[in-house]
Amino acid sequence: MAQMTDEEAKRLDEKWTKNPPKPGPNGTGYFTQCKKTAHTVTIDSVSANYLNTKAIADHKTPAQIISELIREKIAVSL
Repeated sequence: MAQMTDEEAKRLDEKWTKNPPKPGPNGTGYFTQCKKTAHTVTIDSVSANYLNTKAIADHKTPAQIISELIREKIAVSL
């Protein structure tokens, strides 16, 4: 992994010192916005391998495969 030079580190330090991240009111801050768009779920390796294989075969993302499976389950239960 590449190391930062002293000059790069100083510029980065100056940037965040002069412009610190500020939390927004009512969930409008940076981390709250990130949390709204993504969720982390842990699955076992067999499920992960199946999901990745299925996604590659269908030319979709793993998120699309999961979404389709969930929608199918919901449709069946109605």
